[in-house]
Amino acid sequence: MTLSSSQDKTRVLIVDDQPSVQGLIRHALGTDPTIEVVGVANDAYMAREMIKKLDPDVLTLDVEMPRMSGLEFLERLMRLRPMPVVMFSSVTQQGSENAVRALSLGAVDVLPKPVSGITPEALEKLVSRVKTAKRFRRGAGGPTPIPDRNQPVAPARFQRWNGRIVLVGASTGGVAAVETVLRKMPSQSPPIVISQHMPESFLVSFARRLDDLLPQRVELAVDGRVLEPGHIYLSPGGAEHTGVRRSGRGYQITAIAAPKRNGHIPSVDELFMSAVDCAENIVAVLLTGIGKDGASGMEALKRRGAHCIGQDEASSVVYGMPRAAAELGILDEQLPLSEIAQAICASCDGRRSG
Repeated sequence: MTLSSSQDKTRVLIVDDQPSVQGLIRHALGTDPTIEVVGVANDAYMAREMIKKLDPDVLTLDVEMPRMSGLEFLERLMRLRPMPVVMFSSVTQQGSENAVRALSLGAVDVLPKPVSGITPEALEKLVSRVKTAKRFRRGAGGPTPIPDRNQPVAPARFQRWNGRIVLVGASTGGVAAVETVLRKMPSQSPPIVISQHMPESFLVSFARRLDDLLPQRVELAVDGRVLEPGHIYLSPGGAEHTGVRRSGRGYQITAIAAPKRNGHIPSVDELFMSAVDCAENIVAVLLTGIGKDGASGMEALKRRGAHCIGQDEASSVVYGMPRAAAELGILDEQLPLSEIAQAICASCDGRRSG
């Protein structure tokens, strides 16, 4: 067995202002023969110059740093030179607002730095996440740039809602992708139900963040809640999946007590399969994500008349879930992320379909 060549190694730049932490991360990453630490930056300004010079595959990035915070740097980086970033900070504890904001800005992963001191277990996780993150780099330019959230967005439009509801599934890279789609939806959007692969605590923060950002009402999906236009429902995860069912002339949320499906709670397949009986009134959307969750459920919906949309490879952080649907031949449209909101609105417009 031969060691990895330098071309095969994951080249990492460490960005952290504490020399002791720099040393621990460098040592941990250096124990893996497939990783090469190409540099260490004390702050964002040094990191910017080293990125230009060294062109690393992956960044590990702290949040609390002098002169410019890690989150501010991440936002600028993802607009100008997007690349895989793993946040490693004491202020990205699981479910924290900072953790969700980092994911929404385009970080591929967040890992909490233990407040009581960096443990061998935390460093072992960091090594694993860094190796995984390299897979998210596409070509010399990295992932598609994240839109500037400070710029106004012209909403997609439709004139008369035809009664269709929208079901969205996403995984890795999905926080930023979901935000991008929702920011382009009109305030009186069709009802939208989202299954995003995240831990329960993250989903609480994500729902709160979306509700603050968007004109629609965003809430965690609750069993029995009637679906309404202008409302967005985010699966809370935890012990139950989220589905939808008919309720009189409308639809309501249903909690699904079932084991993990495709390794996830919430599962996109569970969401999609729950709606097969009303498939003719469903717009199903698969965004970026590892694996194939959602493809089987979308296939069942497609057979019964649902309109199926998938994100294209070029704009996906991970072209896994949309690829699985595309390979089944069930997508009515495969589009860049920037065009998905308009496609949803067109499918929900009463002028186009009943």
